[in-house]
Amino acid sequence: MKIRLFGTANDSIVDGPGLRYAVFVQGCPHNCKGCHNPASHDFNCGYLKDISELAEEIKKNPLIDGVTFSGGEPFCQAKELTELAKILNMNVVCYTGYLFEDLIAGANAENGWNELLNCIDILVDGRFEEDKKSYDLLFKGSSNQRLIDVKKSLSSKTAVLYQFE
Repeated sequence: MKIRLFGTANDSIVDGPGLRYAVFVQGCPHNCKGCHNPASHDFNCGYLKDISELAEEIKKNPLIDGVTFSGGEPFCQAKELTELAKILNMNVVCYTGYLFEDLIAGANAENGWNELLNCIDILVDGRFEEDKKSYDLLFKGSSNQRLIDVKKSLSSKTAVLYQFE
């Protein structure tokens, strides 16, 4: 199986806790004004990469604490990212323009959203809002976005904010 990528970063410290391998997917329907990666919006751009090959590249870095899925919109390639997460079996942070509640309500067998949610530890949800942008926010671009503990949220069936220890 292949995934369409915008790019990767093998040593990110801004895309979640610890040292992370960031996977930026290509394609996004949100087109948020002021987006950090506007070139990732076009679904026809980017490049294709074999998922097992990408997983091997990620595993080569013994220093990383986890992987981060960003974009573009990761949930537009939910099945591909689910496969990658299962191969890696490590901590996953995922950025999405969708709200957690909308992902739960819209999940179905065809889009694979529920399967991807079950692989994620921390979800940064909500569209980027330029008027709420701040460099003082931890792992998010605008104050409307939330850091969600996905495991606890799926268990309680309501969004539970992630608490750093």
